[in-house]
Amino acid sequence: MTVTLDRPSGPVSVVAPDPVVRRLAVVALALGGFGIGTTEFVAMGLLPDIAQGLGVSEPAAGHVISAYALGVVVGAPLIAAVTARMARRTLLLALMAVFTIGNLASMMAPTYESLIAARFLAGLPHGAYFGVAALVAAHLMGPQNRAKAVAHVLTGLTVATVLGVPVASWLGQSLGWRAAFGLVVAVGAITLAALWFWLPPQLKTMRTSSPLTELGALRRPQVWLALMVGMIGFGGMFAVYTYVTTTMTDVAGLPRSLVPLALMMFGLGMFFGNLVGGRLADRSVVRALYLSMGALAMTLAVFVVASRTPWTALLVLFCIGLTGSAVGPALQTRLMDVAHDAQTLAAALNHSALNIGNATGAWIGGLVIAAGFGYTAPAAAGAALAVAGITILTVSVLLQRRGSAAPHRPRRD
Repeated sequence: MTVTLDRPSGPVSVVAPDPVVRRLAVVALALGGFGIGTTEFVAMGLLPDIAQGLGVSEPAAGHVISAYALGVVVGAPLIAAVTARMARRTLLLALMAVFTIGNLASMMAPTYESLIAARFLAGLPHGAYFGVAALVAAHLMGPQNRAKAVAHVLTGLTVATVLGVPVASWLGQSLGWRAAFGLVVAVGAITLAALWFWLPPQLKTMRTSSPLTELGALRRPQVWLALMVGMIGFGGMFAVYTYVTTTMTDVAGLPRSLVPLALMMFGLGMFFGNLVGGRLADRSVVRALYLSMGALAMTLAVFVVASRTPWTALLVLFCIGLTGSAVGPALQTRLMDVAHDAQTLAAALNHSALNIGNATGAWIGGLVIAAGFGYTAPAAAGAALAVAGITILTVSVLLQRRGSAAPHRPRRD
């Protein structure tokens, strides 16, 4: 199929990639998401092994997770702005190369301090990779399938919670924690090869930007409001997930040997929710956000009661993963809409916001537990966070409608 692009020098005819080429490209992008998702979550289950291996306390080993999250928050806006003029294919290859090197350094880190630095390095490309990959997938699949394209890229992340993290954890427990990062290095190397061979030459037609244009997104109130929806509303899911092991064993009465089943149920929910969220958002982004976040608030509230028996807890945990993950594609697409010509930075910032939401949810969940309200309290706090996210979304929509309804006044010279 041939499409015509309007350029300053005149119209240019470009051959659009056929469906097989598009699918292979999206698979390559999702494979990178699989590696990133695996390395992001696997350290949570290997903290005792890391602490013992490096001779530090488990709370100190927890800083390994914080270092990665800090890398995500810092790297997403910085890389997106600095590399605004870089060709998208080249940028994706460079980001995956840095990610692979960071995990190789993690695997080989001789000291606690060097592991902290390596995890920070590995986290730097996280947000920028997902942001650019989402834009590339949307470009390849067309404007009518933007949210579905974003969901396909994020599928790699959700599959990591079901498959990648359990396998890496098993390797880490059987062969030592370094083996888990070795698996991620292998995935990174395979992703580099897939990106090199499967990303089509049509990506050369993608419009690049400039650092000043990308940074202009930070002047748009709607961008900040969308990010706040993710930072606050999405935190509700992580308020539960962070403490899910103790909740399932001490509250629901699930045997500790079956905790991986609970994590798998949550991961399966995320996998299906991501796909459902993409389809909903292609119909209406704002409606998809209201539906998914409203459903998340309700399932979190139900979990307060459902968590008292193992089977109802497992069922509702699946629903929390489903409704929470459905927020992702819609929120990513919303940011792409409100950022206008600064889409790369906005798309990358989405993952900074979600990592802040991760930290916020975990922190608030910890506060209510420490206050003596028990391990069902994080779900109640998470429901409140989801409602707060819906409130922020409502403010954003009302401001947008007011701006659209305002009459245009000509400038006076």
